[in-house]
Amino acid sequence: MAIGGGMIGERHHHSVVAARVAAAAHVLFLTTAVLMLVWLLRFRGGINIQSDDPEQIFNVHPFVMCWGFILLVGEAILAYTTIPMDHRTQKMVHMLVHLVALILGIFGVYAAFKFHDAAVAPDLVSLHSWLGILAIALFALQWLFGFFAFWLPGAHERARAAAAPAHVAGGLAILVLAVCAAETGLVQKSAAAASAGEGKLINATGVFILLYGVAVATAVALRKAFFL
Repeated sequence: MAIGGGMIGERHHHSVVAARVAAAAHVLFLTTAVLMLVWLLRFRGGINIQSDDPEQIFNVHPFVMCWGFILLVGEAILAYTTIPMDHRTQKMVHMLVHLVALILGIFGVYAAFKFHDAAVAPDLVSLHSWLGILAIALFALQWLFGFFAFWLPGAHERARAAAAPAHVAGGLAILVLAVCAAETGLVQKSAAAASAGEGKLINATGVFILLYGVAVATAVALRKAFFL
């Protein structure tokens, strides 16, 4: 009984730690979102996909990819692993938020291509663009795999259990890839910043995006290590 009680106590302790890390991730989510908005609205003239100004068209890209892809992907992961809900509701929230993230990610890629057309610039020549396209493509495959493996009723429970670790690892790997894509894009913009203040703001945004990814991965690692 003492051993069992110790294990239960240890699991409770790590449950609290995982919840606190997830709460920190939510704070990082809000901070990153605000920094991104301040940068685009104060230093880059606003966000407008229909604008005649190519820069305003481009601004849709980092806005959507940050708010609509990276941050939502992380929140969907946290909703599934750390927020107390029944399992079916967790799966539903996880799947739907990821679907919204995928749609917005595709729209963000479209905004980048539209900017290149307006600015008469070549497509897919930077490391940032290669990493971004790869992240979106792998995420789409990951979502389809998850939908057919874990949501449709035909899959056997044993097959789902066997596929779950790969699905979790793949999801975190894609989040890391998306964070890397964001960091390389921000490096490009920081190097071309119009002022030292803008450059520092871009760098700070990059730091918070990185911390957000680390917090999400840590919360998942704690959950998987002590509760599965």
